[in-house]
Amino acid sequence: MPADPVPPTSRLRVVTGEEELLRSRAVAAVRTAVVERHPDAELHELAALGLPPGQLADVLAPSLFGGHRLVVVTGVHESAAVLAEALTAYAKDPDPEITLVIVHSGGKRNEALVKAFVAAGAAVDECPKISSAGDRAAFVRNEVRTFGGRISGDALTALVDAVGNDLRALSAAASQLVSDFGGTVDGDAVARFHRGQAEVTGFTVAERVLIGDRQGSIEMLRWALQRGVAHVLIADALADGVRTAARVASLSSTNPGELARTLKMPPWKVKKAQAQARGWSIDGLQQAIGVVAGLNADVKGVAASADYALERAVRRIVEIRATTGRGRLPTGR
Repeated sequence: MPADPVPPTSRLRVVTGEEELLRSRAVAAVRTAVVERHPDAELHELAALGLPPGQLADVLAPSLFGGHRLVVVTGVHESAAVLAEALTAYAKDPDPEITLVIVHSGGKRNEALVKAFVAAGAAVDECPKISSAGDRAAFVRNEVRTFGGRISGDALTALVDAVGNDLRALSAAASQLVSDFGGTVDGDAVARFHRGQAEVTGFTVAERVLIGDRQGSIEMLRWALQRGVAHVLIADALADGVRTAARVASLSSTNPGELARTLKMPPWKVKKAQAQARGWSIDGLQQAIGVVAGLNADVKGVAASADYALERAVRRIVEIRATTGRGRLPTGR
């Protein structure tokens, strides 16, 4: 198993390997370490594919106002030759007030860039593919321990067999199991958990989002995607949930029967929307409507990655609720 990422000891850093989750965690560890040392640091994340060298040069140029910058360039294996050359040249004389991280998915493409950074003294986070059943089991056991739980051998085997190879899904399952079953996970807990996960739908995701459950909504989203729920169905469920909550919250009445007649909705849906509208402000719901409107286009082909578009929208809606919600919004208000 790869070691946990360590804080940066170099202004240059390479995160490399096939395992996307480990790469993401390595970058997050560097980001946390930089912000701890430089609370006012500027943070820049750039995708190498299609990145103009001029834009990179602007971000890496000496600042007139001082202060530290963290610059993360992802997907450098897809860099154009001119961008790779610019990064290589920069590595020979890095700015001491910039922490530059390049992220490479492994393989031979632009391998020379990685070697140039290493030769220049860059710290390296290796994130190799976890391909064996034994390594995946070790990963899950460590995740459960990190979340404060313990898992039996039979539960560990059952979980890896059921979830498969995706580390994010395994991590999400470990987190949810520890949360649901009090820290001790056995084979029966895994079986009960997966019976529930098999029923995840777009509406399950929407319910978690509307009540502001950030971790739960991301976990449900990833389970829904793994189970093959269509992106459009998840987006539609989010849109329906947000718009219904907004319709209910915009009316003065709190009587479910009266609201049902006014809105021409079944009473059970009105009651559900009333519960989901608690903690929201009208302004927050209007902002969320804007997010789901954009998401509708994203999942129909505008966004390069529908998975990413959904997760970004989920995070944004939960953030809107947290920052604009009043917390004590009466039912129906």
